[in-house]
Amino acid sequence: MDGDVRAAFARVALDVTPGPLPLEAVRRAGRARRRRRTAGLSALSVLGTAAAVAAVVALVPVRPSPPAPARVAAPSPVVRPTQAPTPVRTVRPGERVDAGKGFRVWLTADGKHWAGPDGLENFRSVSDGNLDGSRPGVSHQSEGGPEGAFHSGLYYGTRAAGRVELTAPGGRRVLATLVELPGRPGWGVWYAHTGAGVTFAATTVTLYDRAGTRLAVLGD
Repeated sequence: MDGDVRAAFARVALDVTPGPLPLEAVRRAGRARRRRRTAGLSALSVLGTAAAVAAVVALVPVRPSPPAPARVAAPSPVVRPTQAPTPVRTVRPGERVDAGKGFRVWLTADGKHWAGPDGLENFRSVSDGNLDGSRPGVSHQSEGGPEGAFHSGLYYGTRAAGRVELTAPGGRRVLATLVELPGRPGWGVWYAHTGAGVTFAATTVTLYDRAGTRLAVLGD
């Protein structure tokens, strides 16, 4: 039975004429498959490259920008007085004070005494009515020559004397030494030396308080 069936199929197959082989269609199908495979591989390659770049970016540390330098405020100007207050020396009544270059000064309750290298004594009263003790003031006596001079005087009318300053022609300034009796009686004595070439009559004497306020000027 099986042999008869096979024989019948063989006879039918021999009667069928085969058609031409579709080579062009096979080629097109092959090219299409290759393009799809190439596109897929290209996409995978792009994705892999992007992932690698992202990984490198993620691994590179990001350095923060340096902070802007702090703004430094300009220092405030410091205002200083022209001269510091002169310490007032307290002396006993009649105590001789060495004023330098052979001069001596001493105070008593009635006024100022001084003597030069020649030993001659001089006196300036604070109680003869010639001084107005109700307001600040200053007096001036001087002696010497072209080689230099000794200046002295009284300051009065204040218990807050800070300094006495002499101003010579041309603006040269000399700070005087101050002496007072105990208890700050409201007056005291100043003295100073000037060098060669200073004209006594043109010297200005200024009294200041301890805060630097000008209280009185003589010879201005």
